[in-house]
Amino acid sequence: MTSTTPSRGRRRAPTKMERAAGKAAALQKPRVILALLLLLGLTSVMLLDGYLRSEIGNDARVRDGAAYDKVPQKILDGGPLLTFTGGTAKTQSVPKRTIVLTFDDGPTPTWTPQILKVLEDNNIEATFFMVGSMVSRYPGVVKDLVEQGNEVGIHTFTHVDLSYQGTGRLQRELKQTQLALAGAAGITTTLFRAPYSSEINAVDNYSWPVYKEIGNLGYTSVFVDTDSDDWKKPGVSKIVQWATPKSNKGAVVLMHDAGGDRSETVKALDTYIKKMKAKGYSFTTVSGAMAKLNGAPNGAGRTGATGSGQAVEAGVGQAGAGAGASAGAGAGALGEQPGGTQSAPGSGSTNSSSNNSSTKSSNKVNVEQSGQQKATGSTLYEGKALIYAVAVAEWVLPLLSWLLLVVGISVMGRFGMMLILARRHYGQRNRKRGKGGKFSWGPTVTRPVTVIVPAYNEKECIANTLHSLAQSTHPIEIIVVDDGSTDGTKEIAESLGLPNVRVIRQENAGKPAALNNGVRNASHDIVVMMDGDTVFEPDAVHQLVQPFADPGIGAVAGNAKVGNRNTLIGAWQHIEYVMGFNLDRRMYDLLRCMPTIPGAIGAFRRDAVLEVGGMSEDTLAEDTDITIAMHRAGRRVVYQEHARAWTEAPSSLKQLWSQRYRWSYGTMQALWKHRKSLTDKGPSGRFGRVGMPLVVIFQIITPVLAPLIDVFTVYSMIFVDFWASLLAWLAVLVVQLVCAAYAFRLDREKYRYLAMLPLQQLAYRQMMYLVLIHSSVTALTGGRLRWQKLKRTGEVGTPAGVS
Repeated sequence: MTSTTPSRGRRRAPTKMERAAGKAAALQKPRVILALLLLLGLTSVMLLDGYLRSEIGNDARVRDGAAYDKVPQKILDGGPLLTFTGGTAKTQSVPKRTIVLTFDDGPTPTWTPQILKVLEDNNIEATFFMVGSMVSRYPGVVKDLVEQGNEVGIHTFTHVDLSYQGTGRLQRELKQTQLALAGAAGITTTLFRAPYSSEINAVDNYSWPVYKEIGNLGYTSVFVDTDSDDWKKPGVSKIVQWATPKSNKGAVVLMHDAGGDRSETVKALDTYIKKMKAKGYSFTTVSGAMAKLNGAPNGAGRTGATGSGQAVEAGVGQAGAGAGASAGAGAGALGEQPGGTQSAPGSGSTNSSSNNSSTKSSNKVNVEQSGQQKATGSTLYEGKALIYAVAVAEWVLPLLSWLLLVVGISVMGRFGMMLILARRHYGQRNRKRGKGGKFSWGPTVTRPVTVIVPAYNEKECIANTLHSLAQSTHPIEIIVVDDGSTDGTKEIAESLGLPNVRVIRQENAGKPAALNNGVRNASHDIVVMMDGDTVFEPDAVHQLVQPFADPGIGAVAGNAKVGNRNTLIGAWQHIEYVMGFNLDRRMYDLLRCMPTIPGAIGAFRRDAVLEVGGMSEDTLAEDTDITIAMHRAGRRVVYQEHARAWTEAPSSLKQLWSQRYRWSYGTMQALWKHRKSLTDKGPSGRFGRVGMPLVVIFQIITPVLAPLIDVFTVYSMIFVDFWASLLAWLAVLVVQLVCAAYAFRLDREKYRYLAMLPLQQLAYRQMMYLVLIHSSVTALTGGRLRWQKLKRTGEVGTPAGVS
């Protein structure tokens, strides 16, 4: 028995619109993800910068006057170099007539290089205890410092008093600083000095456990013998005097290369070095002093006659820089020493000065830098990543700050322009006496006009729409263009039996095609275009066509109002519509550069529509597209505030996102399509000279950058000054409230909806920003969108029933 496969009908090839819709649908998710990643990146950059500047995670507490009875007396009476061997503490003092110069709180691009110059001129090295956040911001200074032969130590990442912090914070402070050093100079270090520390006899019951934990991690804690108190700015002579050890003793001397104006420190340093050399003192680093204490050949350190730091066998370097510390090298969460080595501090895997590296054999190290190791492996790469991230933040944040200033000026300037020009517009259009007499467009327009109603699956709304038109006080012809509806829209329109209504059926081709079909079939020279879900007030058409008494006017924008305003989302859109139409459109009308005739209510001279090629399918904002085309054809476009229509706004966030996404993207398409208007001459180029820049600045650039205001505000509230930031936000809200109240007054709207404005600023506005950012990403990536049909409820009835 044979079987045959039933033949199948030939599949219809997808249309161009269907192919574009499929492609757009496939690309939307990645674009949403990209937009969210941009916001995430911005937030991350701000958080990183705030952390570096101690605005985030800052703990300004400093402990003072605590008891010390739990600290061993031998420690309190010991020297400034504290190490641990097998958990046992050991202190050492600097040899006689030896000075270990140390600098805290740097680096800075201003003072650290000047200090390095003085050290280089005097042929000595010093030890710099660096704050990790500063290292990450100024890596070049650190690299130069190390290459000059100086030594670095850790001064935490954020300059926090560790006696108030837990183990986790302590380890993060150490590790993050190690990563910063690795990224900046390719090294890690085993030297540590706690912020706010001084002489070792100041160790108390709270800080002692911290030093024990740090020692067990393999670090040498370095205290002070002599404090120059240069931060007090006492003058050069006082700094030199206070930094001088007594009785020819050796000393760890403290100065600063950051934290304010250090010009006195720079001047005093040269004087101090020369004075101490004249007394027979030598200068060295912490590691150099420890190597000298532990038997480095010929000692370590420099006088005026010595050359470069001495190189000793690696074993000697280990004894010098890490004496008694190897037992703790593997302890704690930082057991593996940063840089990838398992050795104790100063084990010999160091990064020597570049000036001496070519003369040293591979098994020798620079004693004066033996507290440093070469960073390798993940530590090196993570460190470089940190430096690059900070570099990005250091570049991006100032740029964002300038953009924030631009946005702030733009927003406030826009509010000012709207208030001033809207008031002037209202005064002109509602003038009843005075110079020029009562305002008039010219002779009253009474001739019939054609109203075109494009409809696609509008069964819930079409009856209300046509009934409102039937009550029109102006003679009209109604053309309903059914764009391939599948829900019986055509049948409902025909069954109403209303006079002067023609229903034209076409295959589904989109709203522009439906409108063009209506224009071609219109019997009159003026055509009114509306949406299938819109309800006109009885005199709306009559008011809308009166400007055509002026032969120079080619199109008129009406006043669209939200009918379903009694929900939260509806109320938000109501505020937006009133402000948008009453202030924005008045401003643009007065400047003679109206950007958009709303699809819900607009009127055109039929010959003007045909002259510009009808409603274009090139963009998703056909109303903006044809409005700009009218301008470029030399036609004037005006706003008629008294022609009111009620439209059904999206009732869900999903529908609202879809609608505004299409609007904003379509507007970008239209502006790009008409970009040559910028070079148009004469009256037709007015939109390009005035309107295009205003629309780009106020409707694209400012809203895209406006989230910066909110992001910076939230950031400032959390990490900087809550009340000052809140007051600034409230001040902007008050300005917006004043503008909104004025718009409501002009349109005789009820003020009670303004109670929703603060919540609108917190939620609705953010959503609109995200929509615009999403649209911008789509535009930049070359995507195309399909027309998205919104779900209608038909709840907007006759105008009389709308409060």
